[in-house]
Amino acid sequence: MAGKLYLVPTPIGNLQDMTFRAVEVLHQADLILAEDTRTSAKLCQHFDIKTPMKSHHMHNEHKMLQGVVTQIQSGASVAVISDAGTPGISDPGFLLVRAALGEGLDIECLPGATAFVPALVISGLPCDRFVFEGFLPVKKGRQTRLAELAQESRTMVFYESPHKLLKTLTDFCTVFGPDRPLSVSRELSKLHEETLRGNCQSILQHFTQQAPRGEFVLVLGGLSKQEAKEIGRNQKKKDRSQTEE
Repeated sequence: MAGKLYLVPTPIGNLQDMTFRAVEVLHQADLILAEDTRTSAKLCQHFDIKTPMKSHHMHNEHKMLQGVVTQIQSGASVAVISDAGTPGISDPGFLLVRAALGEGLDIECLPGATAFVPALVISGLPCDRFVFEGFLPVKKGRQTRLAELAQESRTMVFYESPHKLLKTLTDFCTVFGPDRPLSVSRELSKLHEETLRGNCQSILQHFTQQAPRGEFVLVLGGLSKQEAKEIGRNQKKKDRSQTEE
């Protein structure tokens, strides 16, 4: 292996989800870029991987770009991993991929674990067409983004942390309505894996009574045809009223 950037998925919980190929690439790489070296050290120890490791996270990825690109140009093989899942999916990786492509470097992404796919598939909501939103903005732009998604007819997928879950569920009830179908999965592939299915209101009530724990994937049903027709009728009435005035 030489002169190549590898994006290597790592387990989102269960270490048995690590692929043989991922282990081989991490063994043979010249350098591993890890989101948190303390977390990844446990993974490497489990699979007896002794490849040198450096931190690569949202706070330093801009500064590291040129140095990593130069190493790859010099013939080094560099593997990027996140704390869990596939790099670049709500984790560091995109900026480095873009910089490497800009320099015409070789890039390979291994298939593997990512949290939103199993959560979407087991939600019971349509998954032939969907939109992945990741984490919603915390403050600026949050309400604007939610308002834009209010007209989305495809299934929507979000990530959320436990301390922000109730706020997000409350926003869902307000923007999408309390009856909008919702599936919430937590701790996927881990011992306490759980998926709750219902609507925005019932899920909010559940986690109001039971403190949220773990990392969450929220799968929200899109705007139904009936809802879209109702919105259309209301808009026509509004337009007609404004014209008459």
